[in-house]
Amino acid sequence: VQRVSRAAVVVDGATVGEIGRGICVLLGICQSDTAQDADWMSKKLLNLRLFDENDEQGGKRWMKSVRDLGLEVLVVSQFTLHATLKGNKPDFRRAMATDQAEKMYADILESMRRDYQEDKIKAGVFGAMIEVSSTNCGPVTISLDTREPKTAQQTDEAAT
Repeated sequence: VQRVSRAAVVVDGATVGEIGRGICVLLGICQSDTAQDADWMSKKLLNLRLFDENDEQGGKRWMKSVRDLGLEVLVVSQFTLHATLKGNKPDFRRAMATDQAEKMYADILESMRRDYQEDKIKAGVFGAMIEVSSTNCGPVTISLDTREPKTAQQTDEAAT
């Protein structure tokens, strides 16, 4: 998850998803991810506090989320996040199979659009060769992993 001032996805020379201020999400879906993990991730992305309370007046840091500020989200599927190395060659066996991953990606997008503002959630094209550009703010980059112990996720949810 990257905090950005802008981000875009281009497929075959055409921009298919573009946002202004918000977050750019490079989403890797693992073989072991479940519907509950997808639900957790969609909620976490909308509520993750990566923004200051009042940027212009030096307000408290890390107090506001995309949802709080009405910002945008660009979600890009990226199976390579689950690569391991066999020598110098990447191995992608940990990534979920394409058909299942595409459905989970669509489910996460649908959940975010339903729970937030549909027009604020943008996406790349699943499985396409794409170009992603972004202007990072900070930079701020946060890694979220559904494979963390469930107790940590539950504790985290209780705190938000």
